[in-house]
Amino acid sequence: MAFEQATIKVEKEKEFGELKSAIVTAFSPENVQKFLKRVSTAGIRVRDLDSILAKGLFEQIEGALAKGQRARALYSSLPVTDQAQLKEFYLFKIEEVSPELRAKFQKIYQYY
Repeated sequence: MAFEQATIKVEKEKEFGELKSAIVTAFSPENVQKFLKRVSTAGIRVRDLDSILAKGLFEQIEGALAKGQRARALYSSLPVTDQAQLKEFYLFKIEEVSPELRAKFQKIYQYY
C-alpha cells in the first residue's frame, strides 16, 4: 500500500491561492536563480519561509504578487492549517530546484 497524503480543505482559498501563485512564480525557470540569489544575499536559509516572508523577498519578484500586496500579511491572515499546507508546498518547490542550482546555492540549502 502506497503512502497517500490526507487532504485538508483550504479555508481561505483566495489568500492561499495568491501565495501559492507567488511561490510558483518565484520558482519558475526565469525567476528561480534571481530568487535564490536574493535569499542568499539576505543571509537566510532557503527552508526558512518565515524569514523569507519577513524580508519581503516574494514582493521583489516581478509578477509574484499584485501591486501593494504583502506576502507576510497574506500568510498571517491564513489559519494554521492553511499555513502548514502552504509551507509544505513551499518546501516541495525548493526540492524541485535543479541539482546544478542547488549546488551553486549550496550554502543556503545546508541544514546547519
